[in-house]
Amino acid sequence: MSDDPSATRRPATTGSPPRSPDLAARLDRIPVITRLHRRWVAVLGVLFVFDLVDLNSFAYAAPALRTEWGLSIGEVGAVTSAGFVGMFAGAIVGGRLSDRFGRRPVLLGSILLFSVCSLGSAATTGVWSLGVLRVLTGIGLQAMTGVLLVWVSEMFPRSLRGRYQSLLLAVGLAGIPVAAWLARLVIPLGHGSWRWIFVVGALGAVGGLVAWRTVPESIRWRSAQGLSPTAREEQIVAAMERDARERTGTELPEPVAEAPVGQGRLSEMLRPGMLRRTVVASAACVFLILSFYGFSSWVPTLLVERGYTTAESLTFASVLAIAAVPGALLAAPIADRFERRSVVLVLQVVVAVLLVVFGLVDSPVAIVVSGFCAAMVMQTSVPLLYTYIAEVFPLHLRGLGSGIANGSGRLAGVVGGVLVASVYSGLGLTAVYVYLAVAALSLGLVMALFAERTTNRRLEDIERG
Repeated sequence: MSDDPSATRRPATTGSPPRSPDLAARLDRIPVITRLHRRWVAVLGVLFVFDLVDLNSFAYAAPALRTEWGLSIGEVGAVTSAGFVGMFAGAIVGGRLSDRFGRRPVLLGSILLFSVCSLGSAATTGVWSLGVLRVLTGIGLQAMTGVLLVWVSEMFPRSLRGRYQSLLLAVGLAGIPVAAWLARLVIPLGHGSWRWIFVVGALGAVGGLVAWRTVPESIRWRSAQGLSPTAREEQIVAAMERDARERTGTELPEPVAEAPVGQGRLSEMLRPGMLRRTVVASAACVFLILSFYGFSSWVPTLLVERGYTTAESLTFASVLAIAAVPGALLAAPIADRFERRSVVLVLQVVVAVLLVVFGLVDSPVAIVVSGFCAAMVMQTSVPLLYTYIAEVFPLHLRGLGSGIANGSGRLAGVVGGVLVASVYSGLGLTAVYVYLAVAALSLGLVMALFAERTTNRRLEDIERG
């Protein structure tokens, strides 16, 4: 079912008129979710589960590694930052490669990379080798995440993109409580038991095999490249059209073809309008990572520093991890109903308040309640922001633009891992949560003041401004 990029290309000059209706135009007129869409959600959701297990595996293994290897807080921060270095590279390189060679090969290759490196992390014997493997794992994780989100934006109906990004993330975010509860059950078993967390992350390769059989290349991408459709793609779109007619009971509107755009150039990212979008999306991702991962990655370790045992801190973290799934589900009914930039502002104000409360309270019940609510509302913002980023860039630069934005956030994670440790060492625990609250509020303000309006708009219309 592979798509051959070397297939015959149609002319793709800038001044060429729109073609007769092709597969991308036919796909764009489908207004409902079809059976194929639902199948893809299931497959991609499973991939996200393993992505999130792997992404959070070190955070839950860190308390045991501190005891077993004698790691300092600074070394924990360094390994955490190493993963973000890899994610920075994976976001940009993966995005650029997906613009050049297609979404599908990059998606499948990145799954193989992070699965192999996660298995290597399970066998590592020292902090330096673990750090290197976390860099490589991060490359695969973020390349997969970025390309997957772009693929959904190009293959799902515009009026439902936000909802299904939310549902997809909700399925995948089950990986966070899976990792948390796995750690809670396995790590107390004894010396070296933390390794099984990384072994579970490596099982993402199984999901990759399923994706290889079921997930096609982005039809929009192939159309924009001027590639002739394959017989399999014709069958896919025809099946979706039949399903849509059955569900709506009406004929579909006439397709509107767009001219092919060819390959994107890096210099286009420096044009004023494009540069503004890139800066806004990148700044939003930076503040998201500083607040979101600054909270979730450090909760187990900082709770130990507050006097709780490793087992108790993992129990708290496991309960908070459950909040990720309802948080993403909460985004589904509002993602396509209200303007995304406004909703993100409201949510981040709530997050900022909850983070300060979490840092000030001492009662275990208050810690769990405030932490659970903070984690849940944080996660409600994530699919809204990810949907926005995948919408705001033109198709021929969507992978690169999304990669730069997501990569900027991951690079901020490198600094964030060290920054949390420094703020805690210099100013204390309460200051850490004040810092995280400021980062959350900054995300909301950037989106509200500078982001584009994207909700329920055609991708081509967003591209034109």
